[in-house]
Amino acid sequence: MGDEERGTAALAAPLLPAAAAASKASHYREDGCPGCAQDRRKESSGGRIPYKELFFVGITTLASSLPITCIFPFMYFMIRDFHIAKKEEDIGSYAGFLASSYMIGRAISAIFWGTVADRIGRKPVIVFSIFSVVIFNTLFGLSTEYWMAIATRLVLGSLNGLLAPIKAYAVEVCRTEHQALGLSVINTAWGLGLVIGPALGGYLAQPAEKYPQTFSKESVFGRFPYLLPCLGVSLFAAIVLISCIWMPDTMHKHKNPETDIQIVKGLQSDLDTPRKKSLLQNWPWMSTMVSYCFFALHDTAYSEILSLWAVSDRKYGGLSFSSEDIGAVLAVAGASLLVYQLVMYHWVHKFLGPVISSRVASALSILIVSTYPFMTYLSGAKLSFALYSAVMMRSIVAITASTGICLLQNNAVHQEQRGTANGISTTAMSFFKAIAPIGAGILFSWAQKHQDSTLFPGDQVVFLALNSVQLLGLIFLFEPFLVLPKVGEECRY
Repeated sequence: MGDEERGTAALAAPLLPAAAAASKASHYREDGCPGCAQDRRKESSGGRIPYKELFFVGITTLASSLPITCIFPFMYFMIRDFHIAKKEEDIGSYAGFLASSYMIGRAISAIFWGTVADRIGRKPVIVFSIFSVVIFNTLFGLSTEYWMAIATRLVLGSLNGLLAPIKAYAVEVCRTEHQALGLSVINTAWGLGLVIGPALGGYLAQPAEKYPQTFSKESVFGRFPYLLPCLGVSLFAAIVLISCIWMPDTMHKHKNPETDIQIVKGLQSDLDTPRKKSLLQNWPWMSTMVSYCFFALHDTAYSEILSLWAVSDRKYGGLSFSSEDIGAVLAVAGASLLVYQLVMYHWVHKFLGPVISSRVASALSILIVSTYPFMTYLSGAKLSFALYSAVMMRSIVAITASTGICLLQNNAVHQEQRGTANGISTTAMSFFKAIAPIGAGILFSWAQKHQDSTLFPGDQVVFLALNSVQLLGLIFLFEPFLVLPKVGEECRY
């Protein structure tokens, strides 16, 4: 077994009992400290899964994901109704800037919110983030001008700092053997958001046109055709906000000893020292960032292009779907993702580990996306079967790769740095997610204008570009780009 395989094995191995015992023995036990109280709950749990804490992880993540996912089915029509695009082919460019505004806001503020979460605790940042969803997602639904829609999405992204602290929270409420489950709950909630969000956006947008017997054109939902799905998301977020009263915090209110670090089997000598230094010197953590960012770029660009491509006319290489059609496709994909996370991912992680599963999933994603341009030659049941199957499989492999990398990142730092570390990774990821819709929108508009090209029709160029980004992410999952420390002993992997 080579160095790379041995390093990979060590990253997926369980904790040393002696190291874990030393860490437990050295923990402070201060009364009134939420972190100490959480440690006591973990020690007295008898190895049981912390269902209560993971329930809060799931519902807060879902409330934060819905504003992102619900707009995809109606974004094309919203831009059209703003009358800002001079040609139909230009709608994609404007949609790209609208979708990216949220990520730009998140990229600006993610490090700040991660640092705040390390200072005052995870819970206050999570609660404030959900509160921002209630207010600004409603204002987005009331947008009547393009600039207002951009502004509300930008502010919402800036104030919603949930992603960094919720990842740290999911790791901290779980014993070591349940940490993969904790992070997969985040992705499961995201998968559920992919079911509910597009369904809300696809079926509740433009209600006066779809359901004239219930909603008149003179009603508030007739004057603001995209308010109803946004209001539904905000209402759910308000319920989650109230429930957070019973959410326990995990942050220690005193300095933790340096042994409050999760020492991975076989890696004490290689990883313990970098973890105590600054994050920029923590090479196992830093080396995961490149693939993480490339996968984020691909995932966002894919979501943008899939929605635009599906609803665009067949003469431009699209599928001529309605908002309800693409909403149904995304909802089914999200449902399959939910089942996969709850039933299968645990076994994938157990037998393959985070590194190998990420590599395999990334390679499969390239193969799946390569089939999309050829679906324009299909129709009826054949098209439905091919598209639904491809979208479901692609969602599963994408979440497998991202979950594996998140697990590596969170186990590479100790608690006092975890919020900041997730803030930095969220900032980097959000920057790539911000440029992804802009680039995807511009590329899609260009592709529609060059659909008649002989060598490479526009739609094929779009999906080739997507696969190029995924390929870069896959390359950086191998040495020497991914730092896998050398281990003195062989571990079965």
